[in-house]
Amino acid sequence: MKKPIHACIFDLDGVIVDTAKYHFLAWQKLAQEMDIPFTEADNEQLKGVSRVESLKIILALGGKTLSQEAFDAKMTQKNEEFLGYISQMTPKDILSGVKQFLDELKENKVNIALGSASKNARTILTQIKMIDYFEVIMDGTNISEAKPNPEVFLKAAEGLGISPEFCVVFEDAEKGVEAAHQGGMRAVGVGSPEVLHKAEMIISGFEEMNYRIMTENL
Repeated sequence: MKKPIHACIFDLDGVIVDTAKYHFLAWQKLAQEMDIPFTEADNEQLKGVSRVESLKIILALGGKTLSQEAFDAKMTQKNEEFLGYISQMTPKDILSGVKQFLDELKENKVNIALGSASKNARTILTQIKMIDYFEVIMDGTNISEAKPNPEVFLKAAEGLGISPEFCVVFEDAEKGVEAAHQGGMRAVGVGSPEVLHKAEMIISGFEEMNYRIMTENL
């Protein structure tokens, strides 16, 4: 028997907005400065991953190491580059169909939370004027474990006061889908079926999603 859906928990990057391109540009600039080739294919490894782990992956790609001081400086530099991009974001950057779907969730009394590794989640949501949509915001400032650890989603569910079995996670990254499952939640993959095939449902974008479709398929 299907379990009812009482809450939807959304990743941010690649789900609500496409900030992946800004992350890529910022990481690519850092990588180039260290003479490490960094392609869009390499960038796929960083989806849903914390800033610390992302820099470790880039250093491994180039077979390089940094002192802790230099490592911290690079993380700060990357964040400043990224903030430069997101400071120019507007509601026009919300991905197509997202706002309509969230409006429909509210109409159907479904709780809404954010579960993102980004430490800039609140800044982005403020820029795109969507911060009031989320009853709970769990981001990189609230958690210590990166996906596929389910901490961010479990804390979001706890903040809403809803058991994980009644939650659905919307994710664009394989590690995010895995985190949802490890937390005992269902997952909707937003993006490529090749990458997100473990999700219970896959959509290319929110134009394909509404409350009826969600409840019929999950």
